[in-house]
Amino acid sequence: MGNKNQNSSFMKKIVLIAIVFVCSNASFGQMINYVTFQAEIANRNNDFINITSLNGQLLKKIELNKKGIFKDTLKVKEGMYRMNDGVESTELYLKNGYSIKLKMDAKQFDESIVYSGIGALENNVLAKRILEDEQYYDANFTELDEKAFEDFKNKKRKQDLARLDNAKLNVKFIEAEKTNTENSLQGLTNYYKRTQSANKLNNTVSPSFDYENHKGGKTKLEDFKGKYVYIDVWATWCGPCRAEIPFLKKTEEMYHDKNIVFVSISIDVDKDHDKWKNFVSEKQLGGVQLFADKNWNSDFMTSYGINSIPRFILIDPNGKVVKGNASRPSSPELKEELDKLLN
Repeated sequence: MGNKNQNSSFMKKIVLIAIVFVCSNASFGQMINYVTFQAEIANRNNDFINITSLNGQLLKKIELNKKGIFKDTLKVKEGMYRMNDGVESTELYLKNGYSIKLKMDAKQFDESIVYSGIGALENNVLAKRILEDEQYYDANFTELDEKAFEDFKNKKRKQDLARLDNAKLNVKFIEAEKTNTENSLQGLTNYYKRTQSANKLNNTVSPSFDYENHKGGKTKLEDFKGKYVYIDVWATWCGPCRAEIPFLKKTEEMYHDKNIVFVSISIDVDKDHDKWKNFVSEKQLGGVQLFADKNWNSDFMTSYGINSIPRFILIDPNGKVVKGNASRPSSPELKEELDKLLN
């Protein structure tokens, strides 16, 4: 009888300890209100990385050691974020309680990203989506007819949904990625429609303009007769426009002795006129810098159906439109197009 009672008492203690252990772990899990993020980055571009919201608000700047390694914590609201090293960037899905380890080579940025740890599943899916998107969008989808373009979109949607077919994925992550897919496809559709509309102007005489020149006086399109004209429609408040500026400067330098002029037309509103003037001077912008009258509602803008920027237009020496929606300075296609025309 004594042994039986002793065994029973011993078992109760074991069960009690187990319950306390489970409860302690549960309480500990609830107390984790941050993300642990560590990385090993070969051939780093900088000695830091920035974690930002998708709209660019800085969450944290993290310093790397000489070996390209860091470990830090972040308090977040669950969702999508962006990591950048000042040269390249990628997206992250973060949730408090995640403990993510990243390994990558900055010289092969997107291609080399691999995550491990808690939260790795979602972020590896995200890295794969970003890499596949880059390859997918390289296709010249604007040259497709309407039926082929719809097939192109449906194939993209099917590919994205197949990537999310995993019961282990975070439900909120799946929802966020599905929303991203539909937003991306809508963006593709809008761009396709704008391009089709702009292409109708190809091989026709371009609408003209007569705008204030940053250097003084006014400048009209006819002033450049006999030269190719590459037009950049932009504004000082436009982030993607400003991102193209370094590439535009390099393009201007590359073709400075060729039969082409580079014209930048700002559609800043009148109250930002001085901001435009100062920006052009401070950033030492090259080419011909013009300020549109009536900003978005200028006749030149409405003739080209411009409702988003940056927008690039290429006109030939006779004033005819070569491309109403030309390649961006950051696109390798622009150099190929200009070389064919100018060499």
